[in-house]
Amino acid sequence: MLGGIGNMAWLGSATLFILSLRGLSHPASARRGNLFGICGMAIAVLATLLVTGGAGLEVALGAALVGGGIGAVLARRVEMTQMPQLVAVLHSFVGLAATLIAVASFLSPAAAMSAVERGIHDTEIYIGAFIGTVTFSGSIVAFLKLQGTVGGKPLVLPGRHLMNAVALAVCIALGYVFVGAPDGPYALAALGAMCAIAAVLGVHLVMAIGGADMPVVVSMLNSYSGWAAAATGFMLDNDLLVTTGALVGSSGAILSYIMCRAMNRSFVSVILGGFGAVASTSSAAPQGEVVATSVDEVGALLRDASEVVIVPGYGMAVAQAQSTISEITRRLRAQGVRVRFGIHPVAGRLPGHMNVLLAEAKVPYDIVLEMDEINEDFTNTDVVLVIGANDIVNPGAQEDAGSPIAGMPVLEVWKARTVVVSKRSMATGYAGVDNPLFYKENTRMLFGDAKGSVDALLRQLETA
Repeated sequence: MLGGIGNMAWLGSATLFILSLRGLSHPASARRGNLFGICGMAIAVLATLLVTGGAGLEVALGAALVGGGIGAVLARRVEMTQMPQLVAVLHSFVGLAATLIAVASFLSPAAAMSAVERGIHDTEIYIGAFIGTVTFSGSIVAFLKLQGTVGGKPLVLPGRHLMNAVALAVCIALGYVFVGAPDGPYALAALGAMCAIAAVLGVHLVMAIGGADMPVVVSMLNSYSGWAAAATGFMLDNDLLVTTGALVGSSGAILSYIMCRAMNRSFVSVILGGFGAVASTSSAAPQGEVVATSVDEVGALLRDASEVVIVPGYGMAVAQAQSTISEITRRLRAQGVRVRFGIHPVAGRLPGHMNVLLAEAKVPYDIVLEMDEINEDFTNTDVVLVIGANDIVNPGAQEDAGSPIAGMPVLEVWKARTVVVSKRSMATGYAGVDNPLFYKENTRMLFGDAKGSVDALLRQLETA
């Protein structure tokens, strides 16, 4: 009876998870997608606890309450600008959980298994521990990079790909020892050695990836965490966990591939830490003179414009300037100015970061356009207002073949009549390269904190 109820509940949960992924594909349906995911997870947890039962039920419920409480506190305290770091940490939790479950499953094997069944089960344990450990250590490094504790510059060691290949070969060899050895110290030692090597491998893979590619890394670690969950599902003979893990793993891999295409990056290159990459050969120094502007001048430009495009970046997120930008947009549209937003696929440090911020600030969905939708319109745009963005509007990606971001599709804002860049200073972006946009004749630099600058701009528009 309970088994039938559990199967029905798991089927319902899997359906809700699929609907959740569908909803999260667009800001307008993201809230509904989150609700589907919450309901699906609640049903899955309750059904699993009901079907499993046993003496550990009280412990599981207690742990769920503690974990849920911690999650609720984090959700309220973490700022939107810290979401990439939070996601990386949560990925590390999934990886660590997969590794710990694998070790526990090995130390407490199920009774009455045939030799073939035991071999399959040990293989599941080993694969789950390997994926989980790589995910755990790699996610920790991703968190440190996103937090700024570790620099965004890639760590390029001599022979790094050979080192990764040797580490993988050793892990495979240890897998043969683990599966073939009888229960005891040899198998446990092989499992422990593999986990140590996998941890170093995870660190090395992510350390070798540059700051400009970190959004892809976050989505790829999401994929890893899904496959780790799927491996755990095989270990525990839990069909729902296998299904959910496969959904997360495949969707994360697809998202990573789409983002790599958007950045003109090789999928294999990013995942293997710059496989086949060459060192930067750029020797071009920016040409031209930087022209600073004032809030009054920018206000006059916006009032006189017919077509305005706003390009938000991570600086807007850090300054929490999205609400003021939304109010500026509303005022300009009320005056007959056509205002739209141009969003780069990797603006911010998380896929969809800018879309969520603008939706939170009540910016209409229909004026928020993706890069491919708006790039051709810049030649007919009077003013482009760039708020805290750098690398995603860098013409060096197209003009300098030796640039580290060469070939990366960017928002071609320099084709507009006037470009206003709101920025604290002339510092480089997350990729660590200079931006020739700042020196072009039609560019004006509005120096200062993004929130202070747009607040002053709003006041200027209100009093004019």
